[in-house]
Amino acid sequence: MTNIAHIGGENGFLPSSSETYGDLFDAVTPARPGEMLDAPLDQPLVLDLDRTLVRTDLLFECLAAALARNPLVILFAIFWLMQGKAVLKRRLAQAAALDLDRLPVNEAVVALAAREAARGRTIVLATAADELMAHRIARRFAFISRVFASDGTVNLKGAAKARVLRQAFPGGFVYAGDSHADLAIWREASEIVAVGAGAATLKAARALGKPMLAMPGTGLSGAVLRKAIRMKQWAKNALVFAPVPLAGLVFDMSAWGHALVAFLALSLIASATYLVNDLFDLADDRQHWTKRNRPLASGALRIEYGLVLVPVLALAGFGLAAAAGLKVLAVVALYTVVTLGYSFGLKRVAILDVTTLAGLFTLRLFLGVIAIGVVISPWLFVFSMALFLSLSIAKRHTEVVRAALHGKAKLAGRGYVARDEPLLLAMGMGAAMSAIVLFTLYLTSDAARHAFYSAPNFLWVTPVALFLWLGRVWLKSQRGELDDDPVAFALRDRPSLVLGGMLGLGFLFAAFGGPLMSAVGL
Repeated sequence: MTNIAHIGGENGFLPSSSETYGDLFDAVTPARPGEMLDAPLDQPLVLDLDRTLVRTDLLFECLAAALARNPLVILFAIFWLMQGKAVLKRRLAQAAALDLDRLPVNEAVVALAAREAARGRTIVLATAADELMAHRIARRFAFISRVFASDGTVNLKGAAKARVLRQAFPGGFVYAGDSHADLAIWREASEIVAVGAGAATLKAARALGKPMLAMPGTGLSGAVLRKAIRMKQWAKNALVFAPVPLAGLVFDMSAWGHALVAFLALSLIASATYLVNDLFDLADDRQHWTKRNRPLASGALRIEYGLVLVPVLALAGFGLAAAAGLKVLAVVALYTVVTLGYSFGLKRVAILDVTTLAGLFTLRLFLGVIAIGVVISPWLFVFSMALFLSLSIAKRHTEVVRAALHGKAKLAGRGYVARDEPLLLAMGMGAAMSAIVLFTLYLTSDAARHAFYSAPNFLWVTPVALFLWLGRVWLKSQRGELDDDPVAFALRDRPSLVLGGMLGLGFLFAAFGGPLMSAVGL
């Protein structure tokens, strides 16, 4: 019993309306031998919910949603847990405002259930999640005819669930579950469906000697973890290294070492804040055409793992920052406060959101200055603010353009509507031109004063390359072809990489080209 056919949307996001499932049976591909359950059709297929029918866990979904509304709910959660897990689930179900229609589902399990329902088998949902949630989720699936769930008093898990199912279906049943706790139910079942179960659980299930179908689930992997903490976004933190060459310390290994510690500290903190943002933004991300593929939103990374990773990464980051000195620690702490402020509210305020993002980029540059203890031209800070304001607006402009292409009048979780597109285009292009002008003013008034530049005229390649690159970014954004993140776009776009190489060569010749020019008589 393998090769279960998949139906539904990308990454487990099936249509949100229960009406969509009215014709679901007609969409199921015909089964080949070995793809159907062996149990008699009068025995129901009983589906677990958490990590089985859906790719996530309702308890932690509720906890994350409740924390997003009020972080102090964690204190109440501890008190509710002391009264019993069933009480905790009921209270969190009442406190959370979950969009259950957009929870990512396990497509293979849905396909199996739909096929078996089309054959005439009764499909039942039996879950330890609270019944307030279970009945609402069941309405998404036309094939579910009966629901068993925790009721605020009894936590329907393990032996308790096995007892209820044995009494409800004395003639036998097939049970689909995922965890070690489901072994108690599988002992009572006539046939086993193990969904994404671990090796130890699979071994124990096979030892029961019953017909068994092992189906894929989602497991923690290095790729998923790297995507969750957004290691690719660490490239943005490379701004911390910029003050080293700008201060003429290219060959100072101590300066590079101090900058590296600051970079790692900031990157770990940034990853922790990304996870916080994703945990509190699950509902909005699941409505987004690309963000719904993020590990937490898609169910590829368990919410409980995310909740653990946040303090681990934060403690490691602050530990490194403290080792680098109190000034570095203070800047990293400021970055954390501003980032969390952005995640908790500023990102929903139009214009202020992109200004905050630009400020965070400039704060990275300032951290590098503090880490190596130098002074750089204030022109570069102003230039940085204008440049990254343009890129931040480009990110939001792209989202607004794509939202309009998807027929949405408003950008979910942000303070923009489709009609804001011309305004964002004007502001973004204005900031881009300002950045070029500011760098030109730096060249004419300040760059030549620095002894580090032996041939500062080579820096004139910078405004040209910047104009070409920013023009390309905004052209792509206006056409709806830009990645949501312009920085990520630049890292894989060949023309952007070529222009970046021009900038690098211009800086190298500006710094070390003087002796070469003298040698050739120029």
